[in-house]
Amino acid sequence: MMDIIEIAIDLIDEDKDQPRYQFDDEALQELMQSIEELGLLSPIKVRTTAGSRYMIIYGNRRYKACKMLNRATIPCIVSNVTDETEIYLEQIAENLTREGFSPIEEAEAFNKLLNDPKFSSSTKYLSSRLGKPESYIKNKIELLKFGNAVKKLIVGGTEIRKDKLTEDQLLPLKDLPLEHRDPLALIMARDEMPVSDVKKIAKLFKDKTISASTKDKLLYKSGNELLETWSVFEQNKAERAKSAQPKAAAKSEKTEANAPPAQAPEPTGAASSAPSVTGSPLQPQSAAPAMEPAAAAATLLDTPAAAPAPATLLDAPAAASAASSVESKLQRLLASLPAFSELTQEQLAGGLNDPGRFAQDVDTAIQQLELHLNEWKRIRDLASQPVSSN
Repeated sequence: MMDIIEIAIDLIDEDKDQPRYQFDDEALQELMQSIEELGLLSPIKVRTTAGSRYMIIYGNRRYKACKMLNRATIPCIVSNVTDETEIYLEQIAENLTREGFSPIEEAEAFNKLLNDPKFSSSTKYLSSRLGKPESYIKNKIELLKFGNAVKKLIVGGTEIRKDKLTEDQLLPLKDLPLEHRDPLALIMARDEMPVSDVKKIAKLFKDKTISASTKDKLLYKSGNELLETWSVFEQNKAERAKSAQPKAAAKSEKTEANAPPAQAPEPTGAASSAPSVTGSPLQPQSAAPAMEPAAAAATLLDTPAAAPAPATLLDAPAAASAASSVESKLQRLLASLPAFSELTQEQLAGGLNDPGRFAQDVDTAIQQLELHLNEWKRIRDLASQPVSSN
């Protein structure tokens, strides 16, 4: 059993390097009232330092409350431990059991143990000592990727609150580029977006088919508008994939119909004198002809979600058909585009029925046009590549 002794408060110093440094004033006032009415129910823990003084290992809030109540002494447990790693681990373990230890304080403490040369611990070691899964420790450290404006909003628990962020809300955003990650986190906090919606919005910003400039413009939307954008984007992608399936099947059937019959191996004696037979089970197939650039472009345009046909099934007629398809699409697009004419102020003088809706429709039009523009740029680049000779 550990001995508890009364020590003069003016002989005790706070540990400025301890993991916990955020103290809620309202909670501290409640603790003071409890101590005044019931007394201090749990002693604090200290260690000896030079000059017959003591330094707190844990119990800073209780120490602060007693000092504010002008208590002369405070009950203490005096520890003989001198190893810095052991002391820091004990401080973390104690605070993990206490209310108000923030996720950022946890993250900074874990990061310090892992990266400070004074400690040089490992995730596995911390997991075994603190009784927490390694994933728990790694997820906490991921929170340090965010900027200070976001970190200030992070709170413990899972309750979604306005202008606050939980760990579960932030983790889906952690791998996004900084220019999108922090602004999105602030939008999620402002609009109280649930975790399931945050994951969908994060998926939208991770999609590589959407240009960085379009993603920059999306940051002007609210959380609910971003969710609606995700829904429309996914529907359009599903429709493109669905329409691509019959085309892919037709191409496959046409390719198989045009494929020459396999040659039968000649019945000869020694294998060393047998002629080479392409496609023979005894020998590897030769490399298939490369796709024409225009045909590859057609695949990008027509079948964004469908698996490409095996290279060994692609023949010249199929490639020519694909090239013809993309050229036909380009001609239809050019025919449908109106001649450019700049809108004048007079054309808007009559006013708009719904200016807010109009602005949203313009944003949607810009987004869709940019997607088409990026796709045709890729097609142009593919088409400009030299055709490899067989």
